[in-house]
Amino acid sequence: MKKVLGIILGGGAGSRLYPLTKPRAKPAVSLAGKYRLIDIPVSNCINSEIYKIYVLTQFNSASLNRHITRAYNFSGLTEGFVEILPAQKTAENPSWFQGTADAVRQYLWLFDGWDVDEYLILSGDHLYRMDYRLFVQRHRDTRADITLSVVPIDETRASSFGLMQIDDRGKVIDFREKPTGELLKQMQVDTTVLGLTPEQARNSPYIASMGIYVFSKAVMKELLEANSEHTDFGNEVIPASMQKYNIQAYLFNDYWQDIGTIEAFYNANLSLTRQPKPSFSFYQEDAPIYTRARYLPPSKLLDCRVTESIIGEGCILKDCRINNSVLGLRSRVEAGTVIEDSLIMGADYYQSLTERLSAQEQGQVTLGIGKDTVIRRAIIDKNACIGNNVKIFNKDRVEEANCESEGFYIRNGIVVVLKNAVIPHGAVI
Repeated sequence: MKKVLGIILGGGAGSRLYPLTKPRAKPAVSLAGKYRLIDIPVSNCINSEIYKIYVLTQFNSASLNRHITRAYNFSGLTEGFVEILPAQKTAENPSWFQGTADAVRQYLWLFDGWDVDEYLILSGDHLYRMDYRLFVQRHRDTRADITLSVVPIDETRASSFGLMQIDDRGKVIDFREKPTGELLKQMQVDTTVLGLTPEQARNSPYIASMGIYVFSKAVMKELLEANSEHTDFGNEVIPASMQKYNIQAYLFNDYWQDIGTIEAFYNANLSLTRQPKPSFSFYQEDAPIYTRARYLPPSKLLDCRVTESIIGEGCILKDCRINNSVLGLRSRVEAGTVIEDSLIMGADYYQSLTERLSAQEQGQVTLGIGKDTVIRRAIIDKNACIGNNVKIFNKDRVEEANCESEGFYIRNGIVVVLKNAVIPHGAVI
């Protein structure tokens, strides 16, 4: 794998994940109580012995840069690195990144200097565990110019993805973005070619692009330099390459979730609490998910009832009830509070006892979640101050709402409290 360069695309403005992406880049959004989205592709690379990794970003990259600098220091261990490459304007490239392909094109001068054979193009907002060594080996065994990682899907979800058709050797012969109706039917394939059993193939007769690719180095350079008008891999570069190049499909038949929307992000986090088998496990010893070491104390639970939940490090919970929820680092929950079906991202710091007592004496809301509060089906971003006797459960069943001045949004019926927001005592959302 020394001949592979990993390139992680940090995404655009992250509008589908707004307001979580208001203060941070999409790959920097918290996941599972202690991780960030970027930890998934970086950890997959490290576990696959790919140690040269670039992360291309454009929006709000300060916290992402800080996290990567603190979490991934290979000094003295390997010759590898994880390095942020922000969008920048130059005389040759007078505009910001215009798409996934354009982002790689603008840094092709840097990538071309590495003695590698393949570029591994990854996304920064997916949840999955993959051994990229198998992916790259498939690319080499089939002498492919481009290899696309694909997942088998059923008809109910197929129209939401870019779909492919393949021949009996696994070569991609057609690609269509989110087809419907008769065009959708035409995209059915025999997925036994990629290794599925006949029964699995009947249940999942479509293959969808995961948005991750292996490109041979010379082919990437040729495609990006010859077609400067092509700015996106999935919509332009790959469909235009099918006649001339050998494009192969690699089947990934395991859990994979694109968590680029608020609803998908919410569901992916809460699915981690399922027992006996969650959709994705962070407990796999031979392929761990890495993140920044924070050296926090163990969590403290005082007379609490916690069911089917994840509690991050350094939390303090007092006489409360937590059900089917994820609580992030340094979360604080006071007595009498009920949290159900929610994601609490925690805090970046602790508020001292002196500060808390002083704020309470002045009637101010302290960091964390106050007494006798009820939170259901919500996402509470970091450093939020939720008062006493607050009710957050979307009482009017609103699907979409912009209440930024009041410290929250509603997306897909899910209440999202903003980072650093203050929800006053007695508020009802």
